[in-house]
Amino acid sequence: MQNKIGVLGGTFNPVHIGHMIMAQDALEEFGLSQVLFVPAAQPPHKPSTATLAPARHRTAMLEIALEHDLRFELCDIELGRPGLSYSVDTIKALRQQCSGAGLVFIIGSDSLLELHAWKDITDLLALCEFGVIPRPGFPLDLESLRRTGLPEPWPDRLLGRVARGHHVAVSSSDIRHRVAEGLSIRYLVHSRVDMYITEHALYRGRL
Repeated sequence: MQNKIGVLGGTFNPVHIGHMIMAQDALEEFGLSQVLFVPAAQPPHKPSTATLAPARHRTAMLEIALEHDLRFELCDIELGRPGLSYSVDTIKALRQQCSGAGLVFIIGSDSLLELHAWKDITDLLALCEFGVIPRPGFPLDLESLRRTGLPEPWPDRLLGRVARGHHVAVSSSDIRHRVAEGLSIRYLVHSRVDMYITEHALYRGRL
């Protein structure tokens, strides 16, 4: 049986329990041996960097969150690459690094509806498997996916790769908002990530 590695990309700004549960659901549902957490340097679909914490802080928080789980690993491949962070470039590079392993790109149902606009999307879809994790408020159906313009036969194939998953309504934007408003983020992030945000005065005044 081929070894399968999950690839979970994002800004992780900051990493929270929703990311961890999403990775665990993907690992169990798609038979993965491990999940790589890949923080983006400059995400192309989130042009505003006003609320984006420096990469060194986002990676430090990821290291804290992943420290005691050998199934999960930080992969900084996009941080060392100049320009925008495109998933197709990352998967091409990881295919070379992880020769012999199958790659499963983990994506939330919210991002799936934007997939048609991603760079070289047909190439990306052909380079790896996709594993879709449901997100609250973003139900999926075939007609909605077809209306995005995603070429056939991908709408059918992607809907056949939707995990059961846990519907966790936690987002990085909500966490940043709570920090800016002086509200608690306890239980939404790892306790040491909470401490790190406080110690480094991250997200204060950033909504």
